[in-house]
Amino acid sequence: MAELSPALETARLILRGRPAELDAAEVALGFALPREACRSAGVSGRHALWLGPDEWLLLAPAAVADALTAMLEAATAQAPHALVDVSQRQIGLTLSGSDVEETLAAGCPLDLDLKAFPVGMCTRTVLAKAEIVLWRTDEATFHIEVWRSFSAYVRGILEVAGATVS
Repeated sequence: MAELSPALETARLILRGRPAELDAAEVALGFALPREACRSAGVSGRHALWLGPDEWLLLAPAAVADALTAMLEAATAQAPHALVDVSQRQIGLTLSGSDVEETLAAGCPLDLDLKAFPVGMCTRTVLAKAEIVLWRTDEATFHIEVWRSFSAYVRGILEVAGATVS
Protein backbone atom coordinates (compact mmCIF):
# COMPACT_ATOMS: atom_id res chain seq x y z
CA MET A 1 0.00 0.00 0.00
CA ALA A 2 1.31 3.46 -0.91
CA GLU A 3 1.64 6.07 1.83
CA LEU A 4 1.32 9.80 1.11
CA SER A 5 3.00 12.33 3.38
CA PRO A 6 4.17 15.95 3.22
CA ALA A 7 7.83 16.32 2.32
CA LEU A 8 10.17 18.05 4.75
CA GLU A 9 10.07 21.85 4.76
CA THR A 10 12.12 22.72 1.73
CA ALA A 11 13.59 25.74 -0.02
CA ARG A 12 12.92 25.69 -3.76
CA LEU A 13 14.92 27.70 -6.27
CA ILE A 14 14.77 27.72 -10.04
CA LEU A 15 18.20 28.23 -11.58
CA ARG A 16 18.40 29.08 -15.25
CA GLY A 17 21.49 29.68 -17.32
CA ARG A 18 23.80 28.17 -19.86
CA PRO A 19 25.45 25.06 -18.44
CA ALA A 20 28.93 26.20 -19.49
CA GLU A 21 28.51 29.39 -17.46
CA LEU A 22 27.23 27.76 -14.29
CA ASP A 23 30.39 26.05 -13.07
CA ALA A 24 30.53 28.57 -10.22
CA ALA A 25 27.04 27.52 -9.11
CA GLU A 26 28.31 23.96 -8.76
CA VAL A 27 31.04 25.15 -6.41
CA ALA A 28 28.44 26.92 -4.25
CA LEU A 29 26.14 23.88 -4.27
CA GLY A 30 28.93 21.44 -3.48
CA PHE A 31 28.08 19.09 -6.35
CA ALA A 32 27.83 19.05 -10.14
CA LEU A 33 24.52 20.02 -11.71
CA PRO A 34 23.00 17.13 -13.63
CA ARG A 35 23.69 17.66 -17.33
CA GLU A 36 21.72 14.64 -18.57
CA ALA A 37 18.03 15.03 -19.36
CA CYS A 38 15.60 14.17 -16.55
CA ARG A 39 18.25 13.34 -13.98
CA SER A 40 19.02 14.57 -10.48
CA ALA A 41 22.13 15.09 -8.40
CA GLY A 42 22.72 16.05 -4.83
CA VAL A 43 24.60 15.88 -1.58
CA SER A 44 23.82 16.57 2.08
CA GLY A 45 20.12 17.27 1.60
CA ARG A 46 20.67 19.64 -1.35
CA HIS A 47 19.47 18.45 -4.75
CA ALA A 48 19.26 19.69 -8.32
CA LEU A 49 16.65 18.31 -10.71
CA TRP A 50 17.22 18.83 -14.45
CA LEU A 51 14.01 20.31 -15.89
CA GLY A 52 15.32 21.56 -19.21
CA PRO A 53 18.51 22.30 -21.13
CA ASP A 54 19.03 25.48 -19.10
CA GLU A 55 16.78 24.94 -16.06
CA TRP A 56 17.22 23.18 -12.71
CA LEU A 57 14.96 22.95 -9.69
CA LEU A 58 17.15 23.25 -6.60
CA LEU A 59 15.84 21.75 -3.36
CA ALA A 60 17.46 22.29 0.03
CA PRO A 61 16.49 22.29 3.69
CA ALA A 62 14.49 25.43 4.47
CA ALA A 63 16.95 26.39 7.21
CA VAL A 64 19.72 27.01 4.65
CA ALA A 65 17.60 28.84 2.06
CA ASP A 66 18.95 32.35 2.65
CA ALA A 67 22.57 31.24 2.90
CA LEU A 68 22.30 29.06 -0.21
CA THR A 69 20.66 31.85 -2.21
CA ALA A 70 23.36 34.31 -1.15
CA MET A 71 26.16 31.85 -2.03
CA LEU A 72 24.62 31.10 -5.44
CA GLU A 73 24.10 34.79 -6.24
CA ALA A 74 27.69 35.60 -5.27
CA ALA A 75 29.08 32.65 -7.21
CA THR A 76 27.13 33.39 -10.40
CA ALA A 77 27.32 37.19 -10.31
CA GLN A 78 29.50 37.31 -13.45
CA ALA A 79 27.47 34.77 -15.46
CA PRO A 80 24.15 35.49 -17.18
CA HIS A 81 21.59 33.57 -15.13
CA ALA A 82 18.29 33.72 -13.28
CA LEU A 83 17.77 32.50 -9.74
CA VAL A 84 14.19 32.63 -8.48
CA ASP A 85 12.86 31.49 -5.12
CA VAL A 86 9.66 29.49 -5.74
CA SER A 87 9.39 28.09 -2.21
CA GLN A 88 5.97 29.61 -1.60
CA ARG A 89 4.60 28.59 -5.00
CA GLN A 90 4.73 24.84 -4.55
CA ILE A 91 4.85 22.07 -1.99
CA GLY A 92 6.45 18.66 -1.86
CA LEU A 93 4.76 15.35 -1.24
CA THR A 94 6.32 11.95 -0.67
CA LEU A 95 4.61 8.83 -1.97
CA SER A 96 6.15 5.58 -0.83
CA GLY A 97 5.33 1.92 -0.45
CA SER A 98 4.89 -1.24 -2.42
CA ASP A 99 2.11 0.13 -4.67
CA VAL A 100 3.61 3.52 -5.61
CA GLU A 101 3.83 2.82 -9.34
CA GLU A 102 0.23 1.57 -9.54
CA THR A 103 -1.04 4.48 -7.42
CA LEU A 104 0.67 7.07 -9.63
CA ALA A 105 -0.40 5.26 -12.80
CA ALA A 106 -4.03 6.05 -11.92
CA GLY A 107 -3.39 9.62 -13.09
CA CYS A 108 0.08 9.81 -14.63
CA PRO A 109 0.67 8.80 -18.27
CA LEU A 110 4.34 7.83 -17.82
CA ASP A 111 5.77 4.32 -17.71
CA LEU A 112 6.85 4.25 -14.07
CA ASP A 113 8.41 0.79 -14.10
CA LEU A 114 11.80 0.89 -12.39
CA LYS A 115 13.54 0.04 -15.68
CA ALA A 116 11.85 2.92 -17.53
CA PHE A 117 11.92 5.42 -14.63
CA PRO A 118 14.98 4.54 -12.50
CA VAL A 119 16.02 5.98 -9.14
CA GLY A 120 17.28 9.55 -9.69
CA MET A 121 15.07 10.24 -12.70
CA CYS A 122 12.86 13.32 -12.62
CA THR A 123 10.54 15.07 -15.05
CA ARG A 124 7.69 17.46 -15.45
CA THR A 125 4.49 15.58 -16.13
CA VAL A 126 0.83 15.60 -15.19
CA LEU A 127 -1.14 13.82 -12.52
CA ALA A 128 -4.76 13.84 -13.66
CA LYS A 129 -5.11 17.52 -14.63
CA ALA A 130 -2.33 19.00 -12.52
CA GLU A 131 1.23 19.67 -13.63
CA ILE A 132 3.80 18.12 -11.28
CA VAL A 133 7.49 17.45 -11.07
CA LEU A 134 7.98 13.75 -10.39
CA TRP A 135 11.27 12.49 -8.96
CA ARG A 136 12.05 8.90 -8.03
CA THR A 137 14.20 9.03 -4.91
CA ASP A 138 14.17 5.32 -4.09
CA GLU A 139 12.88 2.11 -5.66
CA ALA A 140 9.59 2.51 -3.79
CA THR A 141 9.55 6.29 -3.18
CA PHE A 142 8.63 9.28 -5.33
CA HIS A 143 8.93 12.96 -4.46
CA ILE A 144 6.20 15.08 -6.05
CA GLU A 145 6.41 18.85 -6.45
CA VAL A 146 3.06 20.50 -7.10
CA TRP A 147 1.84 24.07 -7.15
CA ARG A 148 0.28 24.91 -3.80
CA SER A 149 -3.09 25.74 -5.40
CA PHE A 150 -3.32 22.19 -6.84
CA SER A 151 -2.05 20.35 -3.76
CA ALA A 152 -5.45 19.38 -2.31
CA TYR A 153 -6.52 18.09 -5.73
CA VAL A 154 -3.34 16.02 -6.14
CA ARG A 155 -3.60 14.66 -2.60
CA GLY A 156 -7.20 13.65 -3.29
CA ILE A 157 -6.30 11.90 -6.54
CA LEU A 158 -3.49 9.97 -4.84
CA GLU A 159 -5.61 9.02 -1.82
CA VAL A 160 -8.42 7.69 -4.02
CA ALA A 161 -5.95 5.89 -6.29
CA GLY A 162 -4.15 4.40 -3.29
CA ALA A 163 -7.40 3.14 -1.80
CA THR A 164 -8.40 1.62 -5.14
CA VAL A 165 -5.06 -0.12 -5.71
CA SER A 166 -4.91 -1.65 -2.23
